[in-house]
Amino acid sequence: MSSVVLKNLVKSYDGKKNVIDNIDLEIKDKEFIVLVGSSGCGKSTILRLISGLEEITSGEILIDGKVVNNIHPKDRDIAFVFQSYALYPHMSVYDNIAFGLKMRKYDKKTIDSKVRDVAKSLNLEDLLDRKPRQLSGGQRQRVALGRAIVRNPKVFLMDEPLSNLDANLRVQMRSEIKKLHQKLQTTFIYVTHDQTEALTMGDRIVVLDKGKIQQADSPEEIYNNPKNKFVAGFIGQMNFIDINIQNGKFNIEGIEFNINKNIEGEAIIAIRAEKMIAGDKSITVPIDIVEMTGGERIVYFNLNNNKCSARIPLDYFINDSITLRLSEENMYFIDKNSENII
Repeated sequence: MSSVVLKNLVKSYDGKKNVIDNIDLEIKDKEFIVLVGSSGCGKSTILRLISGLEEITSGEILIDGKVVNNIHPKDRDIAFVFQSYALYPHMSVYDNIAFGLKMRKYDKKTIDSKVRDVAKSLNLEDLLDRKPRQLSGGQRQRVALGRAIVRNPKVFLMDEPLSNLDANLRVQMRSEIKKLHQKLQTTFIYVTHDQTEALTMGDRIVVLDKGKIQQADSPEEIYNNPKNKFVAGFIGQMNFIDINIQNGKFNIEGIEFNINKNIEGEAIIAIRAEKMIAGDKSITVPIDIVEMTGGERIVYFNLNNNKCSARIPLDYFINDSITLRLSEENMYFIDKNSENII
């Protein structure tokens, strides 16, 4: 079993504001969980607390049911893959992968067997004699993964490991890391600020903001049923439109809509960009900007004085304006004070 449990976890520096603010989270054995959020939300700090690279302020961290608060990092049986790769520049690929095994006093024959097995699985067999400076970014990242894999740890921690790669290589490496998880059948805790990585890789996504968990659910649940405005806006391309509800009705650019919820007064509706041409009520508005993305276009415009966008297929007619087709069924209603979705 390789479960990780965080109980009432708090981290503050010099007794000031909590960077991690009383977090509770259970990560199951063999789960691939993604921590996502904007810069400064605490996601990388959580990895460092789990690994033991930083001390917690209060609370508990359990690995396999055992409290590890006071256990040295090297004894937690965790592998950490860093954003910067953290390879030893003077060592060959072989020695970088073998380093952790040598520190644990494995015999030479076992080290050689393990290193070559890992190198084969990551297509590094022909690179074992090279130094890191002779490798591409993708190759260096595979070496960093190999160094982590070779020890067969209970838990893998990955802190934005793909952020230094170009777009095409990121897509390739996402697939390789996901395959690696399926092969190793162990627990992965992965940090990213990239929502695409979160949606495509995670069994579960934990959305963080200001040191607190906003929502922890499957990618489908996070996308289709966000709990608040922050989650709705962080995952996917979402529009927020200010409205005023009177007697169960509100309007957008003079077109009237109905609401079947018990809400009155000022509120916010949220509509995903890809849902802006799905409905039976038409609104035509001037276009500000059009972006071509390949298989579709992103069109920018204003609704009720709110900046909005729509993702539309190439064959959808536009000129200087766009006709939006909206439906109440595709709208989320947000309480303006709590910012929770109603």
